[in-house]
Amino acid sequence: MPKAATPAFPGFVPETLKFLKALGFHQTREWFEENRALYVGAVKEPLEAYVAALSVACAAQKLPLKGDPKKATFRLNRDVRFSKNKQPYKTNAGCVVTRTGGKGSPGLLYTHISPEGCFFAAGFYHPEPPQLLAMRKTIVAKRTAWLTIETKLKDAGLVLSTNEALKRNPRDFQDADEKLWPALRARNFIIRKPITDKLILDGPKLVAAAAEFGKTTLPLLKFGWAAMD
Repeated sequence: MPKAATPAFPGFVPETLKFLKALGFHQTREWFEENRALYVGAVKEPLEAYVAALSVACAAQKLPLKGDPKKATFRLNRDVRFSKNKQPYKTNAGCVVTRTGGKGSPGLLYTHISPEGCFFAAGFYHPEPPQLLAMRKTIVAKRTAWLTIETKLKDAGLVLSTNEALKRNPRDFQDADEKLWPALRARNFIIRKPITDKLILDGPKLVAAAAEFGKTTLPLLKFGWAAMD
């Protein structure tokens, strides 16, 4: 039986960012329901098609990343139960490809679509405490390998995010090599790369750029998987 064809992904549409921007001004269920068809056509369906196309591209590049179009995209509804921000809807769209194809798997390639700026990201976001400790121990134990990864990323114009980083070395790592301090203080091991609004309109180029970013950041992912698994 022949395999099902991968859904075509011509790209997002100009209405994608327009809808997300308008949603920021109309945070009501009534407005959203009135514009649900636009959401489906401009955001939901293109995002799912993108995940499917990116999964194929990752396979072609021999990247161990894939996404289930239904499970790898993030909901637009916000969980406001414990948040000071009570707006019910996000004003961005996002998706991941991971080893398992779902959002819960550590180590990811993320795509963020927003009128405030689109970007790719890759790495480990909010790892669990045992995973974070394992990563730090492995960075110290495999110092040369880690510094080589950092150098190659820097040569590609990419650096580890310092968002949420500690101001001092964590306990048990006070005497670590100074070159390792930024990594040891990290709470996330994430690399980000901004992309243009124009790029998201060209499906093939967007998918190719995402897969290439995944290829560039794969050494970071492999290092983290080896440390945390």
